[in-house]
Amino acid sequence: MATTSLDPEFPCSLTIDLPLPTARLASIALQSLVVDKELSPLVRRSFSTITPSSSSAENGTPGPDKEESVLRTEYRATTNRMLRVAVNGFMESLSVVLGVMEELDVDVLGVETEKEKDKVDG
Repeated sequence: MATTSLDPEFPCSLTIDLPLPTARLASIALQSLVVDKELSPLVRRSFSTITPSSSSAENGTPGPDKEESVLRTEYRATTNRMLRVAVNGFMESLSVVLGVMEELDVDVLGVETEKEKDKVDG
């Protein structure tokens, strides 16, 4: 799962890619989550937004109309236990951010409305 070279101080790593409907929502999620610093010096975390994987993006050249709508979170930790604890806390925070987006954001509501319309039409 890790895409970075192995760090002897932080040998345990995990990369989480979360696709979101738009680049704006990915950016909002990043900005909401980045303010919470890791409490343990035994864990390092970084955030970025990337373009969704596609056949053209796999060779390093994203398509011209691709936007960075995937939130990437990379964790490195000294032990598997520390990695698990940090990721569990992150998942709780992520759940809150996504819940607020689902309830209040017009982009998310628009996607939900389209899905419901497709179910009725289909």
